[in-house]
Amino acid sequence: MSLSATRWRWLLPAALVIVWLTVGSVGGPFAGKLSEVSENDNAAFLPSSAESTEVAEARAASSDDDTIPAVVIWEDVDATAAATTSDAAAQLAAVAELPGVAGEVSPPIPAEDGEALTAFVPIGTDGGPEVDAVVEETRGAVAGIGGGAVYVTGPAGFAADLGSAFSGIDGVLLVVALSVVLVILLVVYRSPVLPIVVLLSALFGLGLAAWAVYQLADAGTLTLNGQSQGIMSILVVGAATDYALLLVARYREQLSQQDDRFAAMATALRRAAGPILASGGTVIAGVLCLLLSDLNSNRSLGPVAALGIGASLLVALTFLPAVLALLGRAAFWPFRPARPGRGSVEDEAPEARRGLWGGVARLVARRPRPIWVGVTVALAALAALVPMFEADGVSETDLFLDRVEAVAGQEALSRHYPGGSGSPVVVVADAADTEAVVGIVTATNGISDAAPADTPDDRVIIEATLTDAADGDAAIGTVRELRTALDDVSSDVLVGGRTAELLDSNEISARDRTVIIPIVLVVILLVLIVLLRSVLAPVLLVLTVVLSFGATLGVAALVFDQVLGWPGADPGVPLFAFVFLVALGIDYNIFLMSRVREESLELGTRPGVLRGLAVTGGVITSAGLVLAATFSALAVIPILFLAQIAFLVAFGVLLDTFVVRSLLVPALAYDLGSRVWWPSRRLGGRGAGDG
Repeated sequence: MSLSATRWRWLLPAALVIVWLTVGSVGGPFAGKLSEVSENDNAAFLPSSAESTEVAEARAASSDDDTIPAVVIWEDVDATAAATTSDAAAQLAAVAELPGVAGEVSPPIPAEDGEALTAFVPIGTDGGPEVDAVVEETRGAVAGIGGGAVYVTGPAGFAADLGSAFSGIDGVLLVVALSVVLVILLVVYRSPVLPIVVLLSALFGLGLAAWAVYQLADAGTLTLNGQSQGIMSILVVGAATDYALLLVARYREQLSQQDDRFAAMATALRRAAGPILASGGTVIAGVLCLLLSDLNSNRSLGPVAALGIGASLLVALTFLPAVLALLGRAAFWPFRPARPGRGSVEDEAPEARRGLWGGVARLVARRPRPIWVGVTVALAALAALVPMFEADGVSETDLFLDRVEAVAGQEALSRHYPGGSGSPVVVVADAADTEAVVGIVTATNGISDAAPADTPDDRVIIEATLTDAADGDAAIGTVRELRTALDDVSSDVLVGGRTAELLDSNEISARDRTVIIPIVLVVILLVLIVLLRSVLAPVLLVLTVVLSFGATLGVAALVFDQVLGWPGADPGVPLFAFVFLVALGIDYNIFLMSRVREESLELGTRPGVLRGLAVTGGVITSAGLVLAATFSALAVIPILFLAQIAFLVAFGVLLDTFVVRSLLVPALAYDLGSRVWWPSRRLGGRGAGDG
């Protein structure tokens, strides 16, 4: 080899490492800045076509008041005493002077039972201090009176507590996820070097993805919320580590066959790139189906997650190969791969012949049909529990796993005032219909009172107070009933407000679930058909993953209700879980079946199935453990939605890894033999006639 060629073999990897060090230094800080461009307001996620959005726009057009209300409530006080009212008024006077309080603060309003006072504080949302900061200052400016308790709640209070819950995404979530992955990698590799290299690649990928997402969110191209931010971080860490595990396994294998580190990496990269690209492409195709969602929060997750997976692919196929090629066998210290002639591939991976996965392969060969039939029946039995999974939406007070002040304040409000105080139903109608509309609104069960407000145009805005908590099922039912009744007046009458936003969000999420899930299946099926050059194998793989998802949902129904006592789930939970589980579950089948096809070209299908299962068992199991561990880290954020996604994806990935990929798929493929590749011609090799 010429001197010039030798230099390039060193210079190209070194240049790639330098490029990624630059990317990491520039993009890394943006991972901690995503919260600056993140929104967690229900209204921001609804489409412009939603009725509650039209009401919000009409209300904004009729007034220059761009505020969100905070509700202060003093409980266990003598509301009839002048001194009590005077103390509350003095605190409110201090609140009115706070930067960010926009408009007139209401005087203290006594409850009919005489045991509470409440007041409304308008907080500006157009420039000025952040709502979260103003709420915290308001909480600092008010205090209990006469030994009573005081809370700041309402829409602004919930927004502040939600933002506080998501604040851990920038630090705690990543620290937990990376720490868990580090422990797993140390156990898998028994090396202090490789885990650091793999985690460094994941961090570089996260930095690139964070930089791209920040720019798009800052420009208003996409809407980022705390949920999307957390899921993207987990996806990048999990996916980048999974791809690294596959590449490292191939590199170690090649180092046992080739003395030259660069040649070994070239071969390893050539053989691993196909499955890695197919895996990443499948996930990207799956998450981009979320662009079909009518809900802005769901739709924005598609490109956010796709950017994360794209960054993971890029770092896994450029930075990681470059570092490994430069390090060579030193990357595996102290258990370096034997050089050719000093050991065999089998010695480097004894499980391929006699270890755990060799034993699993032999079990599959002995009893393929009983295995796949038995596993299918067991998964179907668990999937039969799916109707028990409640995903009709939860109240805002149930969003938090920790007890926050906004929830405590809302409960206090419900004890002393109509449940919807501070979050009125807003009805927009033609001024000519005012009398008829007010009559229907006040006659509706669940409405305590209603009054029209002055507007500068030919439209009237009517605010109505709900008797039930504004975020509860009863209030949502009242709004649904009210919309139906007002349609008799005119189709132009619109019903909005906080409760209507929750109703619209739930209904749109349910619609998205019905539309997007079949499309995800079709897209992934087409990707697999192209990859495996078969129709039957992809159909079977998709069916096994769908069955696994059903079983996961069935188990979750029992765990959420009977074990954890959670109050149901948001309609978006099954959709998100499906998209990630199907896309990620297919990943492991891609890793397995692409290797099976490669081995089958030489050995025939049935021997190829056994060889593919034996040699990929360890790396795929490690990848599944890593992904399950990273998604489990979402549970550190005390939000019900994320905790449920954490359980569903983690459990589902483990089920795919240890049951579907290890037993169901190989047993089914072995039983079918070469017919599994239909309509392709039978693969060659010593077992060509094994079908």
